[in-house]
Amino acid sequence: MTQETSVLVLGAGAIGAFYGAILHRAGARVSAVLRTEYETVRRAGFEIESELGDLSFHPEAVYRDAGDCPETPDILLVCLKVVDGIDRAALMREAVGPNTTIVLVENGIGIEQEIAEAFPGNRLISGLAYVAVSRVAPGRVLHKAYGQLVFGNFPSGVDEVTEQLAALLEAGGVKATPTDDVVRERWRKCVWNVAFNPASVVAGGADTRTMLDAPGGERFMMSLMLEVIAVASAEGYEFPEGMAETGLEQTRMIPAHRNSMALDYLHGRPMELEAVLGNVIRAAERTHTPVPHLESVYVLAKMLLEKKPPLEG
Repeated sequence: MTQETSVLVLGAGAIGAFYGAILHRAGARVSAVLRTEYETVRRAGFEIESELGDLSFHPEAVYRDAGDCPETPDILLVCLKVVDGIDRAALMREAVGPNTTIVLVENGIGIEQEIAEAFPGNRLISGLAYVAVSRVAPGRVLHKAYGQLVFGNFPSGVDEVTEQLAALLEAGGVKATPTDDVVRERWRKCVWNVAFNPASVVAGGADTRTMLDAPGGERFMMSLMLEVIAVASAEGYEFPEGMAETGLEQTRMIPAHRNSMALDYLHGRPMELEAVLGNVIRAAERTHTPVPHLESVYVLAKMLLEKKPPLEG
């Protein structure tokens, strides 16, 4: 892997565009697959306003489907939402060659196995993005803060290619943190995500400050986070005492914001409820771990998604 590394971004929304821009700035040859914004990005590229400077760039090529790419890339950067009805492996298949490294930068728990089974001969890297970035218009992205990517080989380990990817990301201007236990790091991130994302939907798309400042809100969010920690422990991943308290303190330190699931709910987009919360509920069932607060949020969110328009008359 060199600066001439070819990268194909599959799912070039805010996250995909941002990390594609970082790799482009490091010298990689970056192309993108996208549908709804295909014409805009093909014509004008991505306009990315960032605290790191102007990250705007024009991809080397823009495709509607991964199969339109004439050559398989060195890196397939997958930033698709993990939602029901989307066959990620099918969308990826024609872009995966024998030497393609698949990098998943997606939310949720237990999202890798499906891809590992579909492409057993390929290196699979699982990544967790700690970044505040949003799409503000077709082809336009606003990077507000952070950018660290924590990643490692799935199911475990770090090899030379993973280290080289870290070097490219660092050259592009973000912190890259390889880990030899990426599943543990997924659980770590889920402690916050599983609590705040679905709860924000049940609360009507509430921002973080609204959730914490509501009467009993902070205590409720603490209960959700502690239940996620209990499931992680039952799965063999222990975290330090006080982790939930620290997470709440850090949330209060940053400006109020709506998380990705809240924004998807408010804009009528598919949500990653099963990947983020449903898989944790199922892990709790496997390990016989009580999670009454998480189960309540899950059921209420499912009710909300099933809600039909009011009857006439």
